[in-house]
Amino acid sequence: MSRFDEAKKIYASLGVDAQKAIETVGSVPISIHCWQGDDVVGFDSRESLSGGIQTTGNYPGKATTPEQLMADIDKAFSMIPGAKKLNLHACYAIFEDGEFADRDKIGPKHFKKWVDFANERGWGLDFNPTLFSHPMVKDNLTLSSPDPATRAFWIEHCKRCIEISNYFAEATGKPCVMNIWIPDGYKDIPADRLGPRMRFAASLDEILKTPYDKEKVYITLESKVFGIGLEAYTVGSSEFTLGYAASRGITPLMDNGHYHPTEMVSDKISSLLCYHEKIGLHITRPMRWDSDHVVLFDDETREIAKEIVRNGALERTFISTDYFDASINRICAWVTGVRNVRKALLFALLQPDDKMKALQDNAEFSELMTLCERMKTAPFGDVWNEYLAREGLGDDYFEEIRAYEKDVLLKR
Repeated sequence: MSRFDEAKKIYASLGVDAQKAIETVGSVPISIHCWQGDDVVGFDSRESLSGGIQTTGNYPGKATTPEQLMADIDKAFSMIPGAKKLNLHACYAIFEDGEFADRDKIGPKHFKKWVDFANERGWGLDFNPTLFSHPMVKDNLTLSSPDPATRAFWIEHCKRCIEISNYFAEATGKPCVMNIWIPDGYKDIPADRLGPRMRFAASLDEILKTPYDKEKVYITLESKVFGIGLEAYTVGSSEFTLGYAASRGITPLMDNGHYHPTEMVSDKISSLLCYHEKIGLHITRPMRWDSDHVVLFDDETREIAKEIVRNGALERTFISTDYFDASINRICAWVTGVRNVRKALLFALLQPDDKMKALQDNAEFSELMTLCERMKTAPFGDVWNEYLAREGLGDDYFEEIRAYEKDVLLKR
């Protein structure tokens, strides 16, 4: 009898179908961020990363051309199991024959190579307006700026991004999530908190006048608690973005690095599911602040996955990754982080949720506690390894990454 067969029996005794868990987990799409491969630089400018965010480290071999980034994505994705989407920022527009279009002038043609790349591999595409690292970010403000010209530039950029998102959905045959996040805010205590938020809301209202297919394109709005140089106040706070999303019928998106250190996104998921058909998540790993470390198989990642699964929300949740570590091998960062999201989903699918809920409802808290502890030492590793084997993968992937670094990355 194989280790998986033994594990399957143990889980069955707890009321869990391990075979079904394996069959389910691979079908859940994870939208994987392209910007881990080049430290969020993109191809439309050489502006330093700005807007309250920062990449740290200078590990050799980062991608500097579309061809290099696509090659690295191919390599990383080949070691990541399960259904995948590719998540792009607008700054990854590809220009040819000396052409250049500023962000308020980009269009579908500047992303055709990405569509061809995704279609050849059967991936969907998600998209993000890039409202940072650009001269038109004036005094750390974009869509909330008091300057009408600044707001107009970024409104037009976001409208162009809706058009591109619609193109992605139609060209790939898969829904496209377009996520709006702005870096707007102030370093010190502002004299006016309401004005910037009212301008931001008005800008969003103007953006949403752009026609798009709401069955194919989902516009999400992401919050943040603070950023570098934006320590005192951010316009797009959690309260603002959740209120706006609910009032305008768009999708809220939570990044678990965008909250106070004691706040847990896992605790917020069920609240949003009460009021929204769909929700979006950016899964990352904050360390003291929004540091975007590589996702680990840690407590909060597992709790996020459990909340999605136990609430029957796998089809209601857009799951994305969002981190950028330049201090380690970027392929390793991609593979390790996304595998851990998938691993957390499988772990969640192997929980006896019905029994746990019944124990809670019956106030059997002692038994519930012991069952939760028992699940921590159930033979999860054997089920994970069986899943990887069915995907043609193994759990030890570092030597393959080391070889790619030697043969490709270090020669750049």
